[in-house]
Amino acid sequence: MSFDLALLGPIAQVVWIDLLLSADNAVVIALACRSLPDAQRRIGMVLGIAAAITLRVLFAFVAVEVLEVPFLKLAAGLVLIYLGIKLACDDGHGRADVPAARNLWAAVWTIGVADAIMSLDNVLALLAAARQNLAVFVFGILLSIPLIVWGSALITPLLRHFPILAVGGGALLGWVAGELIAQDAMVGPLLQVEHGFDQTLAAGLASVIVLVVAILILRRRAAKADSKAIDDS
Repeated sequence: MSFDLALLGPIAQVVWIDLLLSADNAVVIALACRSLPDAQRRIGMVLGIAAAITLRVLFAFVAVEVLEVPFLKLAAGLVLIYLGIKLACDDGHGRADVPAARNLWAAVWTIGVADAIMSLDNVLALLAAARQNLAVFVFGILLSIPLIVWGSALITPLLRHFPILAVGGGALLGWVAGELIAQDAMVGPLLQVEHGFDQTLAAGLASVIVLVVAILILRRRAAKADSKAIDDS
C-alpha cells in the first residue's frame, strides 16, 4: 500500500490545528476539575475527554453532510477566520471564566457544555484542514485524544511564553478558511471567473486578513494598557 504524498500538507495542517485547539479543551477540563479531590479529578478528566471526543465525532458526521450545501463552506470559512483572529489575539491566560466544579458530576456537566460550544468549531477547522478526507480527519480526531490528555502541561505554557505560536496558528486557520471558501459550490466559481482567485490565492488573502486584523487588535490593546498605566501612575 503506497502513501499519497499529497496528503502530507493536510496532515501537517491537521496536526498543527490539533495542537492549538486541543490545548483549549485541555485548559477547560483542568479548570473545571481543579477543585475536585485527586481521585475524582482523574475520573472527571477521563469523562471530560470522552465527552470532548464523542462530541467531535458526532459533529463530524453532521459537518461532512452539510458542508456540501451551497454557501455553507463560505459561512464555515468566515467562522474559521473569526476563530483565527480570536486565536491570534489570545492573551494567554486561558479560560478563566470556566468555574471550578464542587463535585464530579458538576465537573462533567461543565466540561460537556464547554466542549459542546467548542467542538463544532474544532470540527470545522479539522475537517477543512483535512480537505474533507475522512482518513485524515479521523487521524486528527484520534490525535486529539492524547493531546487533550497531556497537551495543556506543555502547550499552554508555550503559547504564553511564545505568543508568535498563537499568531501562526491563527494565520493557519485563515489559510484553511480561504481554501474552504474557494471550494464553495457557489462562491468558488465566482471567485475564479470574476476575480481570478484560485484556492492558494484565496487562502493567502484570508491568512493576511487574519494577521492584519489581529495586529490591529493587539496594538489597540497595547495602547489601552499604556494609557491605563499612565493614568494610574
